[in-house]
Amino acid sequence: MAIESSSWAIRSAWLLAKDLKSEFRTRYALNAILMFALTTLAVVSFSLGASSLSPKMAASLFWLVIFFSSMSGLAQVFVKEEESRTVNLLRLVATPGIVLCGKFLYNLALLLILEIVVVPVFAVLVNVPILNLWLFLSVLLVGSLGLASATTIIAAIISRARVKGALFAVLSFPILLPLLIAAIDGTYLSLQGEGFSACWSDLRLLISYAVVMFTASLLLFDFVWSE
Repeated sequence: MAIESSSWAIRSAWLLAKDLKSEFRTRYALNAILMFALTTLAVVSFSLGASSLSPKMAASLFWLVIFFSSMSGLAQVFVKEEESRTVNLLRLVATPGIVLCGKFLYNLALLLILEIVVVPVFAVLVNVPILNLWLFLSVLLVGSLGLASATTIIAAIISRARVKGALFAVLSFPILLPLLIAAIDGTYLSLQGEGFSACWSDLRLLISYAVVMFTASLLLFDFVWSE
C-alpha cells in the first residue's frame, strides 16, 4: 500500500512538473492572470488617488481580482491538452485520479504565484494595512485550495466546449460564491486586526468547502475524463 501511494504521488508530481515546464515555456496562463490582476489594481489605485478604501471594500476588491484573474488562466489546464491533442496520450499513461491531482496542483501553483505578486502590490497600491497578517495568509491559503479544487473540475467539464472562456466563468461563479463570501469576510476581519477566534466560522466554511469540492471532484472526474 505504501509503495502504491508513493507511485501515485510520484506520477502526480510528474504531471505537475510537465505542466509547469510547458507553462514556463509559453507563459500563456501565467501572463494572462498576472496582467489582469496588475492592470485592475493599477486602475483602481489611479481612480482612488489620495483616498483609500474601507477594509470591507478592500477585502471585496482583493477577492474579485483573484477570482477574475483565475478565470482568465486556470481553464487552460485541460483546454491546452485538447488543443495540443495530447488528451488520449494522457489517458494512456495516467489514471483519472492522478490526472486530477496533477492538474489541481498545477492550478494551485498558478494561484500561489499570482498571490505572491498580487498581495504586496495590493497592500501598496490600495493603501490598506493588513493588521493580522497570519489570519490573512490563512484565509488566502484555504481559499486558494477551494478555488483550485473547483476550477480544476470545471475546467475539465468545459474543455470540449466551443466557447470555453465564457462558459468557464459562468459555471464557476455560482459554484464559487459561498467560497468568495467566506473569503471576503475572513479577509475583512484580518484587515480589521481580529483574531482567529472571530474568524473561525469563515475558516471552517472554507476548509469544509475545499474538502467537499476535492472529494466530489475525485468521485466525478472518472466520468468526466472518460466521456
